[in-house]
Parts: sequence; C-alpha cells; structure tokens
Amino acid sequence: MQLKRRDFITLLSGAAASPIAARAQQADRFLADISGAAQVGTPTLVSIQTPRGATQAFILIKVDNPVASVILFTGGYGALGLKSASSMKWGSEGFLVRSRDKFADHDFMVAVVDAPSDQQQGMAPMFRMSGAHAGDIGALAAYLKKQESVPVWLVGTSMGTFSAARGAIATKGIDGLVLTSTITRAMPEWTLAKSHPEGVASMALEEITVPTLIVSHRKDACKITPAADAPKLSKRLIKANKVEVVWLDGDDPPQSDPCGAKAPHDYFGMEANAVNTIAKFITDNSK
Repeated sequence: MQLKRRDFITLLSGAAASPIAARAQQADRFLADISGAAQVGTPTLVSIQTPRGATQAFILIKVDNPVASVILFTGGYGALGLKSASSMKWGSEGFLVRSRDKFADHDFMVAVVDAPSDQQQGMAPMFRMSGAHAGDIGALAAYLKKQESVPVWLVGTSMGTFSAARGAIATKGIDGLVLTSTITRAMPEWTLAKSHPEGVASMALEEITVPTLIVSHRKDACKITPAADAPKLSKRLIKANKVEVVWLDGDDPPQSDPCGAKAPHDYFGMEANAVNTIAKFITDNSK
C-alpha cells in the first residue's frame, strides 16, 4: 500500500510521546526518507491573464496525485507583491501564506494569491466582493483544473474571507469553501459599513451550495472577527450541502495586536492544528 505524506502527518500528530513528533526537523527528514510518500514540487511563480485583462500572479505548489487544489486568500489588503515564489514585499507572516507548505503536505495543489495587477496597492473589501474579482478567481480555478482534474477549494482568512465567499457565490468550478477568522462586523468608517454591516455575513451566503467549513479561534480578540459570530454564518448558508463550524483553542502568547499575524486571530503557534482541521474537512468532502 502506498502511503502519502498526510498519512504520516496524521500518524505523527497522534504520537505526542515520540521524539519524531516533538521535533519538526526530525519529522521532515523522516517523511522525506519514506518510499512512496507523495512528493511536493518546487514552488513556482505563475501569472495568468484574466478575462477582464488583468494579470493575476500566484505561488503554485504542485504535488503528486493531489486530493484537491486550494486557493489561499490572505488577509489585510492581500497585495503580496510577489517577486518570486519565495520573495514577497508584504504578507509573509500571514497564517495561510506561512502555512502554504503544510497544505501541500496534505496532498493539495496550492495557489497563494497575490492582488491582481490593477490592485497592487491593495484589495479593498468592496473589490474583494466585486464581479471583477470573481472573474479573476474563476480564471485561476480554471487554470488549476487544467493542471489537475481535482476539486478546487477556496480558503480565506480575515479580509480574505470576502474573496473566498465571493468566489463561492459567483464563480463556476468551485467545489468547496473554508472561512477562517471571518469578518462579521464592519467598522463604522468602512465604505461597506452601510451595505454590509455584518461583513461576510451580509453577503449572499444563501447562494452558496458547496460544502463549507467555518473555523474560529476561541481566543480571537480581534473585534471584527469574534468567534461568537460563527453560528451566524452557518445559519445563513441555507443551500450549502454541508456546513461545519469548528472552534480551535490553544496557541503561543500573542506577539502582535489582536488582529495581527502573531495572535490567536491568525492561529499563531497552532498552525499545524488549524491546517490539519481544514485538510480533514477538504479531504473528507472531495471524494
């Protein structure tokens, strides 16, 4: 029987007493030496033209025999300023960006999205919810399906949840959705405050039909992404064929502001647990 990297990751994560599980470097060497384990390719920087004429850049990580493809939308303004597959001007510390290899280890082909060429100063929430952005997402999803004929999932965190939700609402060829640290409370000064006072929860979530996972951190102190609002999102996903809400706990002491990359809001210190939770839902619902 051929065992994949995710099988060993699961095995190791349950072996708390094992020196291999306790030491990430030893675990990496152990995985690399096992015959038959899925191989992760070298990340590459890819740029495609979208139907509206914009250039969409992203980091692409390929794996052997992927279970699914995941498109990762980071938070903030989302303008990574990619210079290469390993060099960016901003955003390297964000949860999804810094965890991209962990997603690949679960046998997912990974695309880490930069802002499109006409939004290099940053993607405001109104753009993230626009038809133009949905078209860009659709072009990227189509590109990935040409690479590998597997389900395409959208995964967003914080401000990136606007992008992921919009893609699931308006884009063809999307097979699943994951929302982490979802924006559910708009700041009064935001342009969208009147039209979307509850952030993503004010979007047309009732139009989403794909399986959806909502992940929150119990200790998220960012006032625009409270964990207590997660059930509000699930209640509005009335047509999604499956909805699951997960609250995570445990982390390293915060080293940034409550909405920053080194806080419970961004799963600081518990990236592996967060990715494992997401990966299980995607794998279970991509069969």
